[in-house]
This record gives sequence, structure tokens and C-alpha cells, in this order.
Amino acid sequence: MVEKQYLTKEKHDELEEELDFLVSTRRKEIAKELDTAAALGDLRENAEYQQAREDQANLEQRINQIENILLSAEVVKGGKKNEVGVGATVIVAKKGSKNKITYKIVGAEEANMAKGKISVESPLVSAMIGKKKGDKFIFEAPNGAMEYEIKKIS
Repeated sequence: MVEKQYLTKEKHDELEEELDFLVSTRRKEIAKELDTAAALGDLRENAEYQQAREDQANLEQRINQIENILLSAEVVKGGKKNEVGVGATVIVAKKGSKNKITYKIVGAEEANMAKGKISVESPLVSAMIGKKKGDKFIFEAPNGAMEYEIKKIS
């Protein structure tokens, strides 16, 4: 069974564009590199040819990866405004702290902590899924349990 991937519309479109580029443009470029490198002679000791073959393998692996993601993708919109779920933006605060942290709940493919995008598969999100504004939850961090409160969901 294929595991469902959650994607925003923007990420879905981005992956489709990348796939189109890899299939229509990059494949041809690598095929040309292989032909050029093969013309240089003995393939066993031809570093250019070996590099082009490695590039081709990496390209096909990425194409396959994107195709599988898109095949199992569920495009999410903004999520529910009253409950933590995929697509929601959540503001939380650690118990005893006035500092608030904002997270956008996204699929694993889209996660990027530097941009505040956290995967639905992460332990922190697992602890807050289904919670509402004002709910408290406990997150088991590597250095012990921490209590958070959901301040806002949008």
C-alpha cells in the first residue's frame, strides 16, 4: 500500500514542474553527455562516462521519487481553522514561556524548519493533531516531556 503524501497546491505544482523539466530537458542533456563521453574511448577507464552514468541513475531515481509522491499525493488547502491538522498554521507556546512559535503543518516532502514548515509525521505534530485553540498537550522531547498550549489556529 502506498503511503499518502500531503502537499500544498504550491508544492504539488512545484513537483510537477520539476518532473517535467527532468523528463523533457535533463534526460536529453544526460543522454548527450553519455554519447559524448562514450566517444572518448575505453568505457572502463572513462571518468566522464562513469560520471554521466551516475548522473543518469540519480536522475531516474529522482524522477521515480517524484512520480511516486504525486501518485499518492493529497493536495491540502488551509486546513480546518478550529483544529490542528495538515494545512493549518498553528501558534504554540511552551508552558511557562511567553515566547510563541508558529508552525505550518505540511507533508513530509515539504517540511522545512527554517521556514517554520513542520511535517505532519513529526512527533511534535503527532502530539497536537486534532487539538483546538486553548488545548494543552505534552510532547516527549529527547530531553524529557514538555507541555505546550495551542494559542491560535489559522
